[in-house]
Amino acid sequence: MPTLVNYSGDDEFYSGGSFCSADLGLMLSLGHAEVYCPPRKRARISGPFVVEDRSKVPSLEVLPDECLFEILRRLPGGRERGAAACVSKRWLMLLSSMRNSEICRSKSYNNLNDTVMISKDEDLEVECDGYLTRCVEGKKATDVRLAAIAVGTSTRGGLGKLSIRGSNSARGITNVGLSAIAHGCPSLRVLSLWNVPSIGDEGLLEVARECRSLEKLDLSHCRSISNKGLVAIAENCPGLTSLTIESCPKIGNEGLQAIGKWCTKLQSLTIKDCPLVGDQGVTSLLSSGASMLTKVKLHGLNITDFSLAVIGHYGKLITNLNLSSLRNVSQKGFWVMGNAQGLQSLVSLTITLCQGATDVGVEAVGKGCPNLKHMCIRKCCFVSDGGLVAFAIEAGSLESLILEECNRITQIGILNAVSNCRKLRSLSLVKCMGIKDLALQTSMLSPCESLRSLSIRSCPGFGSTSLAMVGKLCPKLHQLDLSGLCGITDAGLLPLLENCEGLVKVNLSDCLNLTDQVVLSLATRHGETLELLNLDGCRKVTDASLVAIADNCPLLNDLDVSKCVITDSGVAALSRGVQVNLQILSLSGCSMVSNKSVPSLKKLGENLLGLNLQHCSVSCSSVELLVEDLWRCDILS
Repeated sequence: MPTLVNYSGDDEFYSGGSFCSADLGLMLSLGHAEVYCPPRKRARISGPFVVEDRSKVPSLEVLPDECLFEILRRLPGGRERGAAACVSKRWLMLLSSMRNSEICRSKSYNNLNDTVMISKDEDLEVECDGYLTRCVEGKKATDVRLAAIAVGTSTRGGLGKLSIRGSNSARGITNVGLSAIAHGCPSLRVLSLWNVPSIGDEGLLEVARECRSLEKLDLSHCRSISNKGLVAIAENCPGLTSLTIESCPKIGNEGLQAIGKWCTKLQSLTIKDCPLVGDQGVTSLLSSGASMLTKVKLHGLNITDFSLAVIGHYGKLITNLNLSSLRNVSQKGFWVMGNAQGLQSLVSLTITLCQGATDVGVEAVGKGCPNLKHMCIRKCCFVSDGGLVAFAIEAGSLESLILEECNRITQIGILNAVSNCRKLRSLSLVKCMGIKDLALQTSMLSPCESLRSLSIRSCPGFGSTSLAMVGKLCPKLHQLDLSGLCGITDAGLLPLLENCEGLVKVNLSDCLNLTDQVVLSLATRHGETLELLNLDGCRKVTDASLVAIADNCPLLNDLDVSKCVITDSGVAALSRGVQVNLQILSLSGCSMVSNKSVPSLKKLGENLLGLNLQHCSVSCSSVELLVEDLWRCDILS
């Protein structure tokens, strides 16, 4: 067919009038199909054309916000509102400012349309509780992003959980973005705001007005939110069950008093580093007759003994209590808290960096908390052997004890505490500098048959003598962690290994003086049960240990011999061993492991999920071959 129009760009340019598309349409409609037009270029500006003034073309954009708002709220369904939100930022922000009650809905239309949208929105996560959740952080945390989330989920009731962590440095989240969430997500149950300085009371007020089903609120480093916003939450969200406030300098007693008055279902409370929070705020939450609090954490607050007295008297339902950095609380506060006899349900207690935690206070806590099972004391410099032993005698239900940086406690207190705790299952000592390696008489002490886990880490004074004494009192250990104990030797550890039966997890990392003799004893006596063995940094451990492990440890699934004296021969012996469950193997820092070990590693790799070859003498090409063959294994090199 002859060419009707040709704009190839190589033809001669003809001046004059253009061939109007309207004329061409007319000719074709008359049946002149064989019309021939000489090849020509389209003129950039044609004489007969009139350039229209676009600014005078009627457009919705010239309407004021009030009129455009009325139009947009009458869109029939969620799909239409979502499409409209993509037109411009102005339309998006207007749509996000609409409350659900302001949207004109057609029930028959929306039910069908919204069901289709749910199936196509794959960007949102669905929690096991059945509601939508979204986490926005860093550069993505902007008002526009929140507005888009609000509009996109509004037809399904909006989000159930929203977490905002930080905000865009240039276009950070403000009250506008949080208000959009409040309007579009009235069924919001969980809200977390972390480090969002531009969000203040105005945004939280909108959440309080619109999200009456809010159950959990987490405010961290929100320096613009004050008591006003928290009071609004208290008055409008009576179903609040969990409240966390951290480093919010404008929130004080007034806000907490409102929470105590209106939120009678509150079960979990965490207040940290809020300088305006004192006794009035804390006691108002706890002294309410309808208080349902079960978990309480107070850190770095200006509270006194009075608050601890209230906790001890009214905390009848509290099961978990964490007290940290309470500098104005004295020995009297802990003594009254224990002797008030109100903490009958307390199961777990953590005390950190509290000068008021002394021997007298700790003993009182043991007496007043008959169901206490987990006790953690950290950096309490006035707790000594006497208080520890007295507490152990009184706390008859104690199952777990953690002592960290308690430098007045010695091995005398530890041995006597272990001997008096009939139900103790786990003992952990960390950086207790008061422990010295002294020989003591232990014949009068009873073994702790219930102890299953013993962890002694970074206690430089804990040596072979102390370890041998502990070993006599712990015959039923399953887990043993002695990492960082440079002073222990084979002579101290062997009696413990001989006295125990059925060790499952053993961590001996950085025990520099242990040799193959310990590993041989461990493999022969506990090989049938051993599942994890960490020998990282044991520089006197050699291939002989791998031979013993290969022959005696069929259940071993995690082995770390980093920085040990391991060669290709040891790796070969391990590959011929009986263990069929080995999943994690670390040879980091074993410089004598070379390319010769590649065949052995391939054989081991049938079950391996993790292999560390960092600082070994294995070439990059060999590692690449291993990566190809062991495709299931994560290899570090």
